[in-house]
Amino acid sequence: MGGDGVGSIRGRGLRSIAVLVECLTGRRVWGGLTVTPYPVTFSSNSTWGRILLMKAKLLAAVAVSVALVSGPAAHAEQFVNVLTGGTSGVYYPLGVAIGKIYSDKISNAKVQVQATKASVENLNLLEQGRGEIAFTLGDSLKAAWEGDEEAGFKKKLSKLRTIGAIYPNYIQIVATAESGIKTLADLKGKSLSVGAPKSGTELNSRAILKAAGMTYKDIGKVEYLPFAESVDLMKNRQLTATLQSAGLGVASLKDLSNSNEINVVSVPKEIVDKIGPPFVAATIPANTYKGQDKDVPTAAVVNFLVTSSAVSDDLAYQMTKLVYESLPELYSAHAAAHGIKLETAATGSPVPLHPGAIRYFKEKGLIK
Repeated sequence: MGGDGVGSIRGRGLRSIAVLVECLTGRRVWGGLTVTPYPVTFSSNSTWGRILLMKAKLLAAVAVSVALVSGPAAHAEQFVNVLTGGTSGVYYPLGVAIGKIYSDKISNAKVQVQATKASVENLNLLEQGRGEIAFTLGDSLKAAWEGDEEAGFKKKLSKLRTIGAIYPNYIQIVATAESGIKTLADLKGKSLSVGAPKSGTELNSRAILKAAGMTYKDIGKVEYLPFAESVDLMKNRQLTATLQSAGLGVASLKDLSNSNEINVVSVPKEIVDKIGPPFVAATIPANTYKGQDKDVPTAAVVNFLVTSSAVSDDLAYQMTKLVYESLPELYSAHAAAHGIKLETAATGSPVPLHPGAIRYFKEKGLIK
């Protein structure tokens, strides 16, 4: 048997009201649609006629009200497109985990997880109404809000709204051991993959090199490749180094370190300080990757989950709540999720929080 008991009773009740209204008035009312298939007349001069007309009008009003509240529109599907990044990065597995959580726990949700070129593309897609929630780096988010054309934003993306801060991205510059690259200065004249064009990683690459007194012109050959493709070239000795902005333990670099000897290149604190916020000094702990036996200083920048002002307050509230109350599921998807802290979720974004997110953070006592 299809449908639950309540739905079946409600459906029979609505049909009974509709049939009665049709018999009394000749007006067929169903699902908010009213048509008049045939004329029915009552003598307004008789008491009985007046009573029937009054009852018919009352029943018609009730039927229309109930149909509007209980009709198909109230149960319409909610489309949620989760914008992530490349499949070998951290955004994608976390996005898949979030997508499953939403699919399981948001009523009538139709959820899709989309692999993208990450931050810059994600933010432009949100502004165009082609996604409901997206991952982004903090510096890309700032550039989008300011309309930084050089960073890939032709105008200010004014529809962006923040869901919350998540984990930090670590700038991870890894070279093959045989290349002899151990410092930023050693990158001069060598080949380096800086991430997909206009991606968050590529913007990070520009910032790091600039603070170190270099530009792409100082690099022997610049490749604009996603993480996995960069690693494939390094394995084939067609590339000497890659800069990857991601959570610790990113799959692509684990893959590389398991098959090749590597050097993890440090980014000294003085370089990070030159860049300034949202970059902060950080450390890649020893043994994050095979053959990396010492801590390596680097830079980090916070990631955010972002939505659009076009997304309803209720949906934004549910999306926010389900992320920060489903952290064990996210830990299982990728170790980087251990960097997500509810206590800092409402802070640090260059873009206003969505009203739905504000509602959740107020409930948790994070916003007064």
